Amino acid sequence: MEHNRSYSEKELNLENLEEGQVRTLMNDEFEKDIAEGKVYHSPRLKANGHETFVRLMKEAIQSGNDNSFAEAIRSSNILEEMTPRRTPSGKMTMAKVPFDAHVTLAEGEFNRCYLRGICRKAIGTGSRIQVYRAKQVREPRPESEAMLGKIIDPNSLLSDLRNNVGIDTFLGLPPGPNSGLSGRLIK
Repeated sequence: MEHNRSYSEKELNLENLEEGQVRTLMNDEFEKDIAEGKVYHSPRLKANGHETFVRLMKEAIQSGNDNSFAEAIRSSNILEEMTPRRTPSGKMTMAKVPFDAHVTLAEGEFNRCYLRGICRKAIGTGSRIQVYRAKQVREPRPESEAMLGKIIDPNSLLSDLRNNVGIDTFLGLPPGPNSGLSGRLIK
């Protein structure tokens, strides 16, 4: 059954996650968000779920990945079952939260934090960031495909990710939910 499948084969392959100080830099960035009140607050979280989300994100940064984070979100039951949705006619209705909402949330937020960590590392080592496919997707969007191999200035990307919390960034990385794209360090 689709709802019970394992996501381990679908975790992001974040090439630089275990290099040097990347996790420490990710943690620094997340702590900065906490201090500034900038942690993304998903509208799919239950009213009392944000504090748990923050704790689970910290745990994933320290020793997990997007997959372990998704599983922690799912098992902690912090996501709503129903969410408001606007119909094409403009009316508001309630819709069932997608069965994989925990995966989309965890993947997106963990990847954004990872990108901030590698940006900091790139700035410190004089490296650059190259866009690559960290997870295969069934139907890649043309805008995602166009980004593959693109070189992005780490200072610009870091600033963009810090300033555009939970929304699409100006530089387009990551390019929306479930894109499968991330960045890697290159000399």
